[in-house]
Amino acid sequence: MQTTSKQIFISGRVQGVFFRDSTRQKAMASGLMGGVRNLSDGRVEVQVSGEEEAVQLLIKWLETGPKYAKVSTIEVVDIPTGSLSDEHNERFEIWRTR
Repeated sequence: MQTTSKQIFISGRVQGVFFRDSTRQKAMASGLMGGVRNLSDGRVEVQVSGEEEAVQLLIKWLETGPKYAKVSTIEVVDIPTGSLSDEHNERFEIWRTR
């Protein structure tokens, strides 16, 4: 099993449409770790770590997002595996807006 870590930025109508909670539910159901937050510029940021196949499936879902979202762009950046702080290595959570 190969693991990977990604930082993902999603733009469009992605705030106020349950994007963060839907992402958390999808990630937790797949056994992924990390977090999701709104950014002050209107984007959503996801940092995720886990089995590569599960991470890729989450990225595919993020391209559309929940029912009322309208995703216009998605940017995926590789980050070093293990780069999430220890407090985020056991679960996937909603982080405070930055």
